[in-house]
Amino acid sequence: MNQTTSGWIHGFAGVLIFSGSLPATRLAVADLDPIFLTVSRAAIAGLMAGALLLVFRQQRPARSDIVPLLLVALCVVVGFPLLTALALQYVTSSHAIIYIGLLPLSTAIFGVLRGGERPKPAFWILSALGSSLVAGFALTQGAAASPVGDALMLASIIVCGYGYAEGGRLSRRIGGWQVISWALVLSLPVMSLLSFYYMPGSWAGISTSAILSLAYVSLFSMLIGFVFWYRGLAQGGIAAVGQLQLLQPFFGLLLSAVILHESIGWPIFVVNIGVVLCVAIARRFATK
Repeated sequence: MNQTTSGWIHGFAGVLIFSGSLPATRLAVADLDPIFLTVSRAAIAGLMAGALLLVFRQQRPARSDIVPLLLVALCVVVGFPLLTALALQYVTSSHAIIYIGLLPLSTAIFGVLRGGERPKPAFWILSALGSSLVAGFALTQGAAASPVGDALMLASIIVCGYGYAEGGRLSRRIGGWQVISWALVLSLPVMSLLSFYYMPGSWAGISTSAILSLAYVSLFSMLIGFVFWYRGLAQGGIAAVGQLQLLQPFFGLLLSAVILHESIGWPIFVVNIGVVLCVAIARRFATK
């Protein structure tokens, strides 16, 4: 298996894991404060990441990597989880998931700015087409929109795209799981203190589904998913593998239908075919 193929496989695994993030977050914020959810998931993942780094005796990052790692932490450990958790107080999971279709374009743009990648013009056309298909599908949905929720989701896409590109760039040098692990460890002191500060006064009224959702976003969304995702970006290219995120809304919508009982219609499958074609063809034009 060549490195590019391995990158796409790892990236796809990351997308599958991330697809459960918004449905799980929607369940969690029904009983938990969004700020507590954000800081506690980062603290839990940070403890696990620290243990991994100790077990495998990883060297400390170079001084020049500290600021980029802090930026990764600010974007994907704090920014994206917090903005989406706040947004899900105003919009449904299925409505918020549609915005994830814009992540490939955001990631590709920052991949050019931060990763030095130069996709062919056809790549940008296909990327825009795929994003337009997802956005057009969103307009056909009956979910009630909220200006506040939509603004928060758009902000989260910009923040996350930068965090993915910055992390993918670092992964080429220090490794995919090491990037997210060090980012989590660097944020652990602050996240731990905030977790205790925002902790619910009583857990008696917290549902089992909210607790399980917290466990999912802490273990899978915050750590395991990034192990696969950053490795995929490093091996297959930030802009190229980033196109796999076009599939995430559809996996997420299916999970929302199963877990949250949110309704979806047959058009999702038609649009999904178009998106898959865009991803497959865009791969050929990802590099000059």
